[in-house]
Amino acid sequence: MEQKLARMKELAGILSEASRIYYQENGEIMSNFDYDKLYDELAGLEKETGIILSGSPTQKVGYEVLGELPKESHPTAMLSLDKTKEVSALEEWLEDKAGLLSWKLDGLTIVLTYQGGNLLKAVTRGNGEIGEVITNNARVFENLPVKIAFEGTLVLRGEAVIKYSDFEKMNLELEDGEAKYKNPRNLCAGSVRQLNNEITAKRHVNFMAFGLVQADGINFENSRSKQFRWLKSMGFGVVEHQYVTRETIAEKVAYFAEAVKDYDVPSDGLVLTFEDIAYGESLGRTAKFPRNSIAFKWEDEIRETTLSYIEWSPSRTGLINPVAVFEPVELEGTTVSRASVHNLSIMEGLALGEGDTITVYKANMIIPQIADNLTRSGVKDIPEICPVCGGATQIRQVNDVKVLCCINPDCQAKKLKSFSLLVSRDALNIDGLSEATLEKFIGAGFIKEFADIFCLDKHKEAIVSMEGFGQRSYDKLMQAIENARHTSLIRVVYGLGVAGIGLANARMLCRYFKYDFDAMRSADSQSLTEVDGIGQVLADAWCSYFAVCENRQAVDRLLDQLTLEPVEEEEETGEFAGMSFVITGSVNHFKNRKELQAFIESKGGKATSAVTNKTTYLINNDVHSASSKNKKARELGIPILSEEDFLKLLEGENHAN
Repeated sequence: MEQKLARMKELAGILSEASRIYYQENGEIMSNFDYDKLYDELAGLEKETGIILSGSPTQKVGYEVLGELPKESHPTAMLSLDKTKEVSALEEWLEDKAGLLSWKLDGLTIVLTYQGGNLLKAVTRGNGEIGEVITNNARVFENLPVKIAFEGTLVLRGEAVIKYSDFEKMNLELEDGEAKYKNPRNLCAGSVRQLNNEITAKRHVNFMAFGLVQADGINFENSRSKQFRWLKSMGFGVVEHQYVTRETIAEKVAYFAEAVKDYDVPSDGLVLTFEDIAYGESLGRTAKFPRNSIAFKWEDEIRETTLSYIEWSPSRTGLINPVAVFEPVELEGTTVSRASVHNLSIMEGLALGEGDTITVYKANMIIPQIADNLTRSGVKDIPEICPVCGGATQIRQVNDVKVLCCINPDCQAKKLKSFSLLVSRDALNIDGLSEATLEKFIGAGFIKEFADIFCLDKHKEAIVSMEGFGQRSYDKLMQAIENARHTSLIRVVYGLGVAGIGLANARMLCRYFKYDFDAMRSADSQSLTEVDGIGQVLADAWCSYFAVCENRQAVDRLLDQLTLEPVEEEEETGEFAGMSFVITGSVNHFKNRKELQAFIESKGGKATSAVTNKTTYLINNDVHSASSKNKKARELGIPILSEEDFLKLLEGENHAN
């Protein structure tokens, strides 16, 4: 059954792409004969298995716009889980029983009901008592079967999620000036609750089952593991889970703790459930929690402090972002005093005001965030003028998020961030040109375009007399600028700040065009997509940047100030010379994906992030999954390897899937 499901997913992907190119791009990647042959194969498999996957080309998806989402009461309350942050508490809770340890996914909980093999109803968790009916939207979830090979009543629970990779791609596709989506969970919640399911269909929502409520007539032999296997055989994605006992819980928690670093699905902890279904249900519930499951939350260090004020930070996109400045506290071994609030919607949700008592933590132990506002005095004094240029500001509603914008097209802040990137460590690496210093120089009119940085000696007297400067600081800055004149094309390409072109992509572009910048900047979109890691969005961004005459002239004047060091490309040697790999999913034989990437590069290969027609192999231990990268690889005929298959490549064996 698994092989048939995998083939159905593969056929659906191939046929959908063929239809898209034919109807939207007036192109053709296969003949009508070949299309009909694959279509008939898919239809035959659907009839044989009784399963029809969401988005199947055999089904016509009718988009529908609703006036509102109807409400519905749940037959039994959907309770939240009791929580712990101690592994020892999990061991004590399980006692001598067996359990299943799985991801606690960070999305939106959904209850699905099937009857007669068809999806009858989908309802959100809501407040636990009453949810919203989103059946119309669930039908367009990427991986959800709309028809299954089971005629009885089936009720199951799961999480609607948006993967990090899809989330990042959607943010990348937003135009400059548009507010970025805050996180996958918020985007997923908004996508699932759309009144127009055509919008939902574009948001790459996936469903992962974590619990079976009812399946008439099926004997699962009192085993939750068998429930999961049966759901998988029906075509559902199920949450990853591990069989545990009291003796093995610590080991499995450690496994998930390592895996979460590279896990593509948002997760905020783990769930431990009894394997014995009847025993778990016999325990009943408390007023707040069911007793058959418990959640394990990753430990966050939270500190209480006082909000001093809100700093308004303009960006090169025109957005003016609120930043909370608070009394310094120690978090995860460092002192922090600032945290981004992202936008006005979040600020208003927290009711942030000066002097409030707030709690702060580090998301993923790295990025300072506000956990809660304990006093909630309310938002006041939203600036009506830009703190950089003095131009008017405007509150706008962008993607359901309220943001503050500077509407002056000549605002220096829009230039400031561009200059800041150009002089950063990975670009021209000019020590002494901090953002604060750049702001002073831009405000004084010393810097108007990139090349002006190398002409600051014209303003020596004014710079030396500036507050915080003197002859010694000036001399050090001039030396740093002189050192930066000798640089590499890779650093320049990255420093230009073309949307989405990071350091790795800059390196790939330079290598592909053999360090010929004229060829690179005049390349068309189609040529650019031939470069490893450059998809259509990045190619279009590159072409758009160099389509602007002012940009081309500014870059020319910058290059006149620089001496580009010649680059001798090392000859590719090793077992994987000339090969390009993409790694996705969790790994078992290596510590993490970065270690596997380093291993590939040590053997002469390349590791990139996107599957393109230049990719030699995709490495994914779940070779039959319906992930976007697996789907793309199948469409392009790129072999998908498990780690075992990959390691056998070193022995000269061919294990292409």
